[in-house]
Amino acid sequence: MGRETFTGDVAFEVRGHLGIITLNRPKSLNSLTGLMCESIRVQLEDWADDPSVAQVLIRGAGDRGLCAGGDVASVYREMVELQDEDGGGSLPDGRPEYRADFKAEDFFASEYGMNQYIARYPKPYVALMDGVVLGGGVGVSAHGSHRIVTERSRIGMPETTIGFSPDVGGTYLLGRATGELGVHAGLTGVHLSAADAIHLGLADSLVTSDSIDALVQALTVNTVDSVLPAFVREPETSALQGAGWVDQAYSHGTVVEVLHALDELGEHVPEAAETARTLRGKSPTMVHVAFHAIRRARELELEGALSQEYTIAVHALRSHDFREGIRAQLIDKDRTPSWNPGSLEAVGDELIDHYFTPIPSKLLTFS
Repeated sequence: MGRETFTGDVAFEVRGHLGIITLNRPKSLNSLTGLMCESIRVQLEDWADDPSVAQVLIRGAGDRGLCAGGDVASVYREMVELQDEDGGGSLPDGRPEYRADFKAEDFFASEYGMNQYIARYPKPYVALMDGVVLGGGVGVSAHGSHRIVTERSRIGMPETTIGFSPDVGGTYLLGRATGELGVHAGLTGVHLSAADAIHLGLADSLVTSDSIDALVQALTVNTVDSVLPAFVREPETSALQGAGWVDQAYSHGTVVEVLHALDELGEHVPEAAETARTLRGKSPTMVHVAFHAIRRARELELEGALSQEYTIAVHALRSHDFREGIRAQLIDKDRTPSWNPGSLEAVGDELIDHYFTPIPSKLLTFS
């Protein structure tokens, strides 16, 4: 008989010697709230000290996926309330103002602290990355010790689509992908297949979706390293494995140079032309910010990358593009954001640098 408890929208259960975390908001594709992040962290700490729990598994309720990210709709409501109350959100050139504190800052701090704890967890942490795994879903899975995808997996960091930058340690993970593939994935928000995710280092093993229940049952009585090999299947070849055009384009030093390279390559490589069109539709500011964040994260440990991401988030909460991106993509769903500045060429170095400037009273700490 398992021990099961519920805390809001996340369920915890112990079966045999397996601790199971179930993200339990299927109607919202298991999007994360601050309370969920705090609850997961507290439960993981409890299980870390519990000798009857040998390993932990995280999964999503429903059949659509593990997690579609953070609950940014609630973040949007707070931005609207506080920015309108404050008389506006951004200066004309897009630089954020700082007249209000945001509860969302606490959400990001809690989420990033949870991500760091997962990465340092002392027991095996098995992530079932079945179905949709986006943004914050990557944060609760790709930092684990055993990251399992299926033929249904669709994994990505789509933050530039909503005027934000890859976070939850995503810059750290993407910065360590083969060549420039991580930069490409982070800037475009492309959905990665199981094979792509394994090739980029975001996942480890492929199992078939119809074998998940049997795998979970096996994990209740045996260690992951002893049972997983019997379930693993060989993934197909990643479509990005031979995409030499990615390294050719993204090896340049600036986003504008990358864009020009994609345009030139696009005359002969359809994928490059499509990528150029994709980048032109994202938040120009955040494409630049993500480009530099991922590259800088190559020289950082996870904690440093998360701290950098937190600084970016603090600025983004006060920006035009984050609010506008959520509105266009998730609130009004017209898919026609009005970015400010409006083009990649119009984003200046001063604005980019601003997003990397820490605010002394708003620094991320780890405990």
